[in-house]
Amino acid sequence: MAFFSNGATRRGTTTVTSPASDATAGTAVMDSAHVGDIVGALGSIGQHDTIEGRTRWQRFRMLLAVIGPGLIVMVGDNDAGGVATYAQAGQNYGMALVWTLALLVPVLYVNQEMVVRLGAVAGVGHARLIFSRFGKFWGAFSVGDLFIVNALTIVTEFIGVTMALNYFGVPRAVSIPLAAVLLFAMVAGGSFRRWERFLFGLIAINIVMFPLAFMVHPNIASTAKGIIPSFPGGLNSTLLLLIVSIVGTTVAPWQLFFQQSNIVDKRITPRWIKFERIDLWVGIVVVMVGAIAIMAAAAFGLGPSAIGNFTDAGAVAKGLHDHLGQGAGALFAILLLDASLIGANAVGLATTYALGDTMGKRHSLHWKITEAPLFYIGYAVLLGIAAAVAFSPDHVLGLLTQGVQALAGVLLPSATVFLVLLCNDKAVLGPWVNTTRQNIMAGIIVWSLVLLSLALTTTTFFPNTSTRTLEIGFGIGVLVGVLGGVTVALGKRRADRKAAERTAAELGGLDPEQIEELDDTKLSRAERKQVLAQDRDTWRTPALDALERPAFSSLRMAGMIALRGYLLIAVLLVGVKIFQQITG
Repeated sequence: MAFFSNGATRRGTTTVTSPASDATAGTAVMDSAHVGDIVGALGSIGQHDTIEGRTRWQRFRMLLAVIGPGLIVMVGDNDAGGVATYAQAGQNYGMALVWTLALLVPVLYVNQEMVVRLGAVAGVGHARLIFSRFGKFWGAFSVGDLFIVNALTIVTEFIGVTMALNYFGVPRAVSIPLAAVLLFAMVAGGSFRRWERFLFGLIAINIVMFPLAFMVHPNIASTAKGIIPSFPGGLNSTLLLLIVSIVGTTVAPWQLFFQQSNIVDKRITPRWIKFERIDLWVGIVVVMVGAIAIMAAAAFGLGPSAIGNFTDAGAVAKGLHDHLGQGAGALFAILLLDASLIGANAVGLATTYALGDTMGKRHSLHWKITEAPLFYIGYAVLLGIAAAVAFSPDHVLGLLTQGVQALAGVLLPSATVFLVLLCNDKAVLGPWVNTTRQNIMAGIIVWSLVLLSLALTTTTFFPNTSTRTLEIGFGIGVLVGVLGGVTVALGKRRADRKAAERTAAELGGLDPEQIEELDDTKLSRAERKQVLAQDRDTWRTPALDALERPAFSSLRMAGMIALRGYLLIAVLLVGVKIFQQITG
């Protein structure tokens, strides 16, 4: 099934008219704009180019051409909500919560590396895969949550723009419309390269974090001490909400949808996955350095009287101005403005990419407005709604910023579950499916996020819950997770055994051990590794409509329904907590 009939394939700045079926035949790729040369901000790679026979310098230039999706999604993660959340952690708790950032590094890599493989191999967005492999009900569940949280997230980006420009005396009536127009102009040119170069220019502005960190004179010893996990003031609902917010702003569901679709839009194929993983690591380093710098600016730059009195990011800029001078306040305001624009652009595109996947319409930055009207109209409408909501009263907007990050943290387990299931779907990923080690890491991440949101739920319902009680609860949760993991592993081993027995029957009565021995006699380990590498470089997901949808066991279905029910309750309780803070 192909969504597009005129088959205009855009390569760089040249449009080549050819049947869409020629570009996408036999694969899952839906949009002909997603096939062709890689045309990035820092270089180009031909559609059929490889690294074979290339010099080290040529491979480095290819890496530069690939770099983009991982870096942008990570820097976009340090958006207005991220700046506000990290600043709140620094102002209220000093550097005591640095450990949360350290623990999130493997979470970031594991989650985003899975979408790297999905995007490069499948050639379609995350939403499209969920609808195709799980059906309309679960697709609507996943995308519906995304649309709501993303729309609220963009509101927080406009809040960040308002606070940043207000520092320089620009009123809200001017800053919000100006930002909306600029954000639309960034994507409306019909050129992927131009858009990526614009984003790289904004990312370069993040260099202001270094002079800002120097000006606040950070205490290296207390920063290093913050790597050791601790709960300053006890593990109460306020601290838990902040921790969940840090998780939500650092590892947000929109990142999964954005990076996968952006990889597809950049035309990155399986042979470039190694380079894209490097791109991802570069982004992770940048986002962690930025988060620590923001936390340090609030922890060391505001003075003892500001401890525990966080209100919003705009107040932090003003406090730095009052305590350290105009330069520090201006640098923080510039950082906040830059983060807000990058975040709004990335979150907006994540939403409209998903909209195109859901509606079956063109959704690529390679198309002009007249060629993909729904893609650009959807983006414009999203900006318009968010801009209108951003004119709400200040005290509501301040709490909305933290609430959105907490909602993202609560919804992340659900998004990660779909991600893990897709990455174990051999029909979709073939030789690129998760390894056992990757599944173990993903399982630990999902269960840890569930336990964290359970703790938030408990302290919201029972605010007097002691730290000791929560620690016991976490211990029980870890034990349940280990037992559950063992059960799942045994079940998978049993299923693999049955599959091997069926294969043995087809091969004339050989038992599984004989099949394994037969395979070992045919190829050495090095030879099998070489064959697998060659297969991986060229393997693409077949047309999704030609694939049989995976069957859900009763246990898996019950688990997903239970997760969905719990998430609805958790989202409601985050709302209750924010409402309590609004009403005092």
